[in-house]
Amino acid sequence: MTISEVHGVTVLSYPVDGPLLAAGQDVLDLIGDAFGSNAEIVAIPADRLGEDFFTLRTRMAGEIVQKFVNYRLRLVVVGDISDYVARSDALRDFVFEANRGRQLWFVADAGELDRRLAA
Repeated sequence: MTISEVHGVTVLSYPVDGPLLAAGQDVLDLIGDAFGSNAEIVAIPADRLGEDFFTLRTRMAGEIVQKFVNYRLRLVVVGDISDYVARSDALRDFVFEANRGRQLWFVADAGELDRRLAA
């Protein structure tokens, strides 16, 4: 993981290589890392979230996002999720609404995150 300052915001970014986030404890470990590094945003590669996160009926996305909300941390999913969005109108709407807020963003890459934080 790397810690960086992006437009005055501390971002904790995880690499693409690594295990899928499959359980509640995995998310709590990320949150612990964020607190340990005083990060405001945790950036997770989309590839580390797996199919269940993007299948909204599994409720995994809601559970993960709720943990971040509870700990007052922002979550950014980084990567191409166009295949998932193309298969689900519900996910498309979820991503659209999330990106209108500040708690959860879906961005294509680190450059897009940089631009969003600069705005």
